[in-house]
Amino acid sequence: MVFLDPRDLLITFGTIGLFAIVFAESGLFFGFFLPGDSLLFTAGLFAAQGTLSLPVILVGCFVAAVAGDQVGYLFGKRVGPALFRRPNSRFFRQEYVERAQQFFGRYGAKTIVLARFVPIVRTFAPILAGVGRMPYRTFVTFNVVGGLLWAIGVTLLGYALGEMIPDIDTYLLPIIAVIIALSLIPIALEWRRNRRAKASAVNVTHDGVEGSNGGDGVGDH
Repeated sequence: MVFLDPRDLLITFGTIGLFAIVFAESGLFFGFFLPGDSLLFTAGLFAAQGTLSLPVILVGCFVAAVAGDQVGYLFGKRVGPALFRRPNSRFFRQEYVERAQQFFGRYGAKTIVLARFVPIVRTFAPILAGVGRMPYRTFVTFNVVGGLLWAIGVTLLGYALGEMIPDIDTYLLPIIAVIIALSLIPIALEWRRNRRAKASAVNVTHDGVEGSNGGDGVGDH
């Protein structure tokens, strides 16, 4: 995954850039590599330092997050099936779509909320909701709840820590590393669960084949 420094992004593009990135990562399939979690957290730190307006970024990020998911849903509903035929490229892999599908298979509509805190899945979840024709009212409900918890919750966490810990921006890079590591835990757990399931399926098939062969041998004897 491409690493983009959230502090540099905020300094370069400001509040409007923050909203644009949150919007893009929330539902535009090419925005999956953008640093959503760490960017919101850093925006909260900047607000604690007085560089950004907290009320403005809270409202703006919430609206951008919800709107991004809405666009992703509509995209998936109208042209999403073509995504499954899209060839792999430097930035896009079919495994990203498959990863989001696995979350849907396990959590259903709740994926729209849970995916907010999982990189890559966050971007593709609303698109797959559209592809799967999730009832629009259900999608909107989970979208608003997820956007509220993610956009406002992560930003306020950054703001609170910025208020409590002097010069916390000195430790920004290690903090961002921890945030990224935590956000990758659900992906790692899902990957491990699927690997075990595949291994179990292979063992069952292998045992079945051996049993079948053994049965033939008894019959022949």
